[in-house]
Amino acid sequence: MNSNEATDAASGTSASTPTPEASGHEASGASSSRAPRGSYAKGQAKRQEIVDAALVVFGRSGYHSGSLREIAKRVDLTLAGLMHHFAGKEELFTEVLRQRDARVQEAAGDVSEFTLLEQMRKVVAYNQTTRGLTSLYTVISAEATDSEHPAHEQFARRYADTANSTRAVLDDAQRDGIIRADIDTAHASRLIAAVMDGLQQQWLLDESVDMTAAFDEFVRGYLLAPRGDNEGTSPKR
Repeated sequence: MNSNEATDAASGTSASTPTPEASGHEASGASSSRAPRGSYAKGQAKRQEIVDAALVVFGRSGYHSGSLREIAKRVDLTLAGLMHHFAGKEELFTEVLRQRDARVQEAAGDVSEFTLLEQMRKVVAYNQTTRGLTSLYTVISAEATDSEHPAHEQFARRYADTANSTRAVLDDAQRDGIIRADIDTAHASRLIAAVMDGLQQQWLLDESVDMTAAFDEFVRGYLLAPRGDNEGTSPKR
């Protein structure tokens, strides 16, 4: 869905990131306390390679079924080599989510009552160009309904925070006559997220689904005030 990031300034929590080792492979000997700058850059590059591979694996298999060994194999490391860069599966997973949120937020831009709908449209359009990120979000958000899932609290908080921030912007837009005066903004904030999530899932099943066009139709039919209808109408609270 990615509705959450449509109004939320990248609410993914970032894990503490360990200092990259001089080499991504476990074949390194005793690490120097002052690694050469070139080795640091190489370690950072390998770390990002691991995150990119993890995005693919978690996006396809989810958190529980996603294998660290498979991720390591994709980047030509052993499991021990991967653990030089990330202390464990949860830390790597958290970094994947953090980077995913940052990318979506960058695509969406900042939000106000005048830009909210366009920002959400940008998120929908962006999701349609990044199947890996979109799959990751859809799979993990479904998994996270399990209270024991490591991302459960994060996703629950994300949805709640996004609903609150979206409602505040919708209230402003309603007051300024940008959206219809007769909608309940609390319900609308949740419905927008549901529509974006649902379109995303349908697109993952069938790429002929035009998420952007469908979202535009939803906005036009549900949110936007018909021309001339908002004059002299007081917003409903």
